[in-house]
Amino acid sequence: MLSAFARRLLYPRRIASLPATFSRYSSTSAGLKPPESLSEGELGIYNKLTDRFTPSQLQVQDVSGGCGTFYAIVIASEAFTGLSTVKQHRLVTETLKSEIEGIHGLQVRYVHPL
Repeated sequence: MLSAFARRLLYPRRIASLPATFSRYSSTSAGLKPPESLSEGELGIYNKLTDRFTPSQLQVQDVSGGCGTFYAIVIASEAFTGLSTVKQHRLVTETLKSEIEGIHGLQVRYVHPL
């Protein structure tokens, strides 16, 4: 039997359990400015992903209780069209390489562009 922590690592697509406030950290248009409510860490991730992928939808939230060690991301971008989930994840982790060095975990969910 797997522990809850191991299940979260093995099944990272379970974003449905995120708090209801998650939507306030999102943008559904590449032309919009990031929400003012983003923390410094969330804003850094948001800006890097926006610059690199021009997403049609992007949600970033620190789900570690505010200490900046675990982030949940939902992203939709035409840049991911035709790519496997593994290739999409590699692109995101390469883009966030410097941020990943200082955090404990990253949960990324890829959705179809709007």
